[in-house]
Amino acid sequence: MRQVTEQPQEPASAQDVPDTSETPTPAADATPQETAQDAVQDSAQDAAPDAAPDGVDTQDAVGVPEAPGVPEPVDAAPGESGEPAPDPAPAQGGAPVPSPGPRPTPGPTPGPGAVRPAPRPAPVPPVAAPAAEPVAEVGHTTNVDREAAAAFGRVDENGTVWVRRADGEHEVGAYPDATPEEAIAYFVRKYEEVVAQVDLFEQRLRSTELAGKDIVSGVSALRTALAETRAVGDLDHLAARVEALATVADEARAAADRARAAHREQLRTARLAIVEEAEAVAAQDPEKVQWRAAGERLRELFEQWKAAQREGRLDKRSEDELWKRFSHARSAFDKMRRHHFAALGEQRNTIRSEKETLVAEAEALSSSTDWRGTTNAYRALMDRWKAAGRLGRKDDDALWDRFRAAQDVFFAARTAANDAVDEEFRDNLVVKEQLLAEAEALLPIKDLGAAKKALGSIQDRWEAAGKVPRADLGRVEGRLRAVETAVRDAEQARWSRSNPETKARAGGLAGQLESAIRDLEADVEKARAKGDARALARAEEALRARRAWLDAAQATLRDAH
Repeated sequence: MRQVTEQPQEPASAQDVPDTSETPTPAADATPQETAQDAVQDSAQDAAPDAAPDGVDTQDAVGVPEAPGVPEPVDAAPGESGEPAPDPAPAQGGAPVPSPGPRPTPGPTPGPGAVRPAPRPAPVPPVAAPAAEPVAEVGHTTNVDREAAAAFGRVDENGTVWVRRADGEHEVGAYPDATPEEAIAYFVRKYEEVVAQVDLFEQRLRSTELAGKDIVSGVSALRTALAETRAVGDLDHLAARVEALATVADEARAAADRARAAHREQLRTARLAIVEEAEAVAAQDPEKVQWRAAGERLRELFEQWKAAQREGRLDKRSEDELWKRFSHARSAFDKMRRHHFAALGEQRNTIRSEKETLVAEAEALSSSTDWRGTTNAYRALMDRWKAAGRLGRKDDDALWDRFRAAQDVFFAARTAANDAVDEEFRDNLVVKEQLLAEAEALLPIKDLGAAKKALGSIQDRWEAAGKVPRADLGRVEGRLRAVETAVRDAEQARWSRSNPETKARAGGLAGQLESAIRDLEADVEKARAKGDARALARAEEALRARRAWLDAAQATLRDAH
């Protein structure tokens, strides 16, 4: 039997699709035990994507290419004894199954020594299934037209498989001791595996958001698999698909880069807003800042910063720059707060000392019986208390309670003393109210002399009656002053009318007016005689004015009498 070489290689990607289209049947020279074992191994090949066909060394699975143009002799493949192979049984569903044939053997490799075929595994006990029963075919996940793919390959008279491409035919490998259809089918399955990888990557690229490095590595893996895999099919079309995916991948990577840059800018904007607000909080006037609210806000901003970090990182330069500003703002606020409260503590110590002094003075005055002087002293202490400033609410309230208690002691004693005095003056009030009734009976004044005499008597008895209670003092004094004022006004009016100087002035004025009236009457007659209307009107106007003045002077003279 002729000896041929083969160069099949498994895809280098870990995403290979299982080869399940056709499974080579056991060789004709295999024993029943070996045949059963091969059937089990072939079934395992259908389930494992990376398993090589039985009879092919695992070194072929990772791709040991044959040196072109340097064929090396290889050992005869198992199955040259010429023993007939059992007839294949029909597959499930009526689909034809290729007839069993010899297992492929590894091809030679260039170098000092040839790679020998792997030894066959030791026989295992027979399985319950018939030795010659093949494994049913399992459906593929790709939509490769196998007949169309097989049309791109051929097998020459030496058993070598060739694939047709745009630049000519390329040697693929050999499937020893198999029919040309089986050899082509084997390498078509290799083509399907690469197509499955391309389909899978295309699906992932269009349906998921891959990272840029995953896109680059995916395209590189497809190119490597296409270059290294020996397969039969429309390799030029598949290569074009890979390059088209590379273009799409570049666009996807660029879009991912743009999206990542936009997201990073969004994160930076959010961080910058946090930093600027923190700086605004730290830049407030220490005398106006609300320390509790501002501190709470800075804590909230710090939590927002941590949440923003969990959402995504910035570039190192921006991250360091913004964190330095944020940290500086927090430190500046903390320093300002500590300085403020330290100064406030010193100020409050001074205020506490001054207020304690005021409390001591107030407590010393609380037992005084100098009601007027001590009352004035307490007013001065209150003014000093207000000017001293405020402590903390608790301390200030405690000192104020002591200060107020000292005042309460004094004013309570003063009130008790005044109440005792008022009780003593209660009878005096009754007497003075009777005098008020007598005085108010003089109004309105009809006889000024009699009214003045009666009021004098009332005033003497008023003074003899003594003091009245403090609460009634203003009321009774006001009523008496009203009567005194009425008598005084009546007397003033009478004197004004009987004043000699007033009489003299009124008499002299009346004489002057009478003389002027006589002269004006003469002027009126002259103007009327001359027919001078203008002079007549002027003289009559002056005459009317002088007569009015004369009437007023004469009324004053009558009142004086």
